[in-house]
Amino acid sequence: MSKFHKPMSAFLPLIYVIAAILLLILLILWVKLDTFISFLIVSIVLALACNMSGPAIGLAISNGIGSTLGSLVTILGFGAMLGKLVADSGAAQQITSSMVRIFGVRHIQWGMALAGLLVGIPMFYTAGFVIVVPLIFATGMSTRLPLLYIGIPMISALSTAHGFLPPHPSPTAISQQLGADIGKTLLYGLIISIPTIALAGPVFGRTLKKMNITPEQGLLNITFREEKDMPGLGISLATALLPLILLTITTALAPVMQEGSVLHRTVNFIGDPNIAMLLSVLVAIYFLGVRRGQPVKAVMKSIEQALKDITPVMLIIAGAGVFMQVIKDGGINTYIGEALKDLPVSPLVLGWLISAVIRVCVGSATVAGLTTVGILLPLIQQQVVHPELMVLSIGAGSLMFSHVNDGGFWLFKEYFNLSIKQTFATWSVMETIVSVCGLLGVLVLEQFIG
Repeated sequence: MSKFHKPMSAFLPLIYVIAAILLLILLILWVKLDTFISFLIVSIVLALACNMSGPAIGLAISNGIGSTLGSLVTILGFGAMLGKLVADSGAAQQITSSMVRIFGVRHIQWGMALAGLLVGIPMFYTAGFVIVVPLIFATGMSTRLPLLYIGIPMISALSTAHGFLPPHPSPTAISQQLGADIGKTLLYGLIISIPTIALAGPVFGRTLKKMNITPEQGLLNITFREEKDMPGLGISLATALLPLILLTITTALAPVMQEGSVLHRTVNFIGDPNIAMLLSVLVAIYFLGVRRGQPVKAVMKSIEQALKDITPVMLIIAGAGVFMQVIKDGGINTYIGEALKDLPVSPLVLGWLISAVIRVCVGSATVAGLTTVGILLPLIQQQVVHPELMVLSIGAGSLMFSHVNDGGFWLFKEYFNLSIKQTFATWSVMETIVSVCGLLGVLVLEQFIG
């Protein structure tokens, strides 16, 4: 129930939210406070402004964390495990090397882009980046091609997968909040990803062919597995893409199967995101680990490390969940919905715009996406809009113009040994292309499925 009095301006709750977001930016960027703690502080301040009582604030914190993480822990956890197994087994190296070999030097950009997408689907961005950059350097040395020319296509594919495709944290969490079908989100995301990666990767990468760079010498001392020490291409692809395969099959077959049939029940079972991720991890444990002679204990150690790596992301999502719950419990969402519902702008464009602004201010794609959902949820519920497209629109906005407040900016700069100016001209421009193309793709796709 709303905590605001009727005479109060309908825009005051909106001002409260804007002030809360500014405080969040201040705590994260200037005070350098942990993002989870920052979210909690901002949420409590916002709750007090809404005249919420102490017990109500405590309930909002527990409900916000529980409702947001409850259905995500298994998907994100299993996703991290799968990505770790794909990386540690050499499957990611096998996929990348094979794509370069198949496409040849002439079409190497497209091979690198495809490899980046295939590796990027099961692997979270930072892990995927650290894995593929040495492969980019090795490919550049063997082909004598400029590193950015062949590297941007692969990095753009990783970034696109991070923003658009489940089981990555942001699109998965946004899907859960909006009630979007994860299978459809994945399918639509793949459709939009192809032209987006083409423009941000190979096409933009060609403009960088004359930009010669020299990475730090220590990064060029690369040790790779021999072919005999890596899983085959078939099993590498099948294992890495198994979640995509299971979810896509379910989405494609569900409308044409007879309700209640054995096939219908089976497909629905294996196509549930939690079951699909569990099956994928079990397959990876066997084919990428046990079958290749690794002790089960060593494989489990790798999985434990994966869970440690995903914990900070889960805490950010939990903090954003508290913020969203306070907006709901404080009655702010009702006022925001009323204030924004008559704007002559598509909710898809509005979602992209708000997410993009928060991304530029905060730096984190996950924070930008989930904060946007909290603001726009009541508006989305009032209007006819495909939740899957809303996930992709917000996800595209959350990738807008990465700069000095984003860890990805510095990761790219340091690995490729670029100046700040060069990083803006390459990484930041690439991320902007991904963001804008993602929005355009959503708007075009809306015309076909509307």
